[in-house]
Amino acid sequence: MRPVHSLGGHGAAAAPQQRDRRDRRHRPYGVSGAGLLLALALAVMMVLSLSGCSIISPAPLWEAAKGAATVATGSLSIATPDASNTVYHLHPTFKEVCIEYNPQAEVPDMVPVLQRALRDHGVESRVYDRFAVPPDCDVWLRYVAEVEWAVPVFEDQYKLNVSAVSLKLQRAGGVVLSSSDYRNNNFMGRGKWASTSDKLKPVVSALLTGFQ
Repeated sequence: MRPVHSLGGHGAAAAPQQRDRRDRRHRPYGVSGAGLLLALALAVMMVLSLSGCSIISPAPLWEAAKGAATVATGSLSIATPDASNTVYHLHPTFKEVCIEYNPQAEVPDMVPVLQRALRDHGVESRVYDRFAVPPDCDVWLRYVAEVEWAVPVFEDQYKLNVSAVSLKLQRAGGVVLSSSDYRNNNFMGRGKWASTSDKLKPVVSALLTGFQ
């Protein structure tokens, strides 16, 4: 978890140069376990295909390579997603918020998930219609969500998928306190098939703390 805005200095001591070189020798940057498996399977398949005396067919190895790629893709699509585009303005803390119900956000568990995520941060909530203006609501949470139908990895049926969520905290007068988003930006974006709860929790956390 990283701060959206920070006023950091240069006081942290750098690690010894020798140790840094040693660490770099042993760290595979940007390569996942599934990626290494895929690369190894492809390398073995290439060697066997060049050997005239091999008794092992390359077809099973190719299937293994495809399987490794599928596992890597599936793991990415159900990984825990991140919040994005967070804007946070310093403001006094609060223990209660009013949620403005949005009937156009076609996510069945949207409001219950929001309420649980808020409660995890010690914030209670009440839900009101957008045209209701209770006099005792100082802070409002407003949301917009987009959905799409797609076929998950390892499955053959279309399912509803939350593709985008935007949350905004505002004072009763309309002053924005903070905002944060979830975005599935590409075909196999990180957390594409994660649950609504897994998608919203980091966004609510960023909304309340300023860290994402």
